[in-house]
Amino acid sequence: MGKNQHVVPHNDTWGVKGAGNTRITKTADTQKQAINIAKEIAKNQKSEVVIHRPNGEIRDKNSYGNDPFPPKG
Repeated sequence: MGKNQHVVPHNDTWGVKGAGNTRITKTADTQKQAINIAKEIAKNQKSEVVIHRPNGEIRDKNSYGNDPFPPKG
């Protein structure tokens, strides 16, 4: 399983960063573009996308290929 991908504010753009990485993997002009980039990486790595708000708080999470089967609960 790969690293979770975080969509984070980066200067005046949005960045995609692997969990635990100090450097941004890719940048995008909009959050939506950054989310799409992060989704593709997460699908390839079977990991999660963690979407942050401009203030850094987590807004949403989506899993791509790492869900337990059958689902819990």
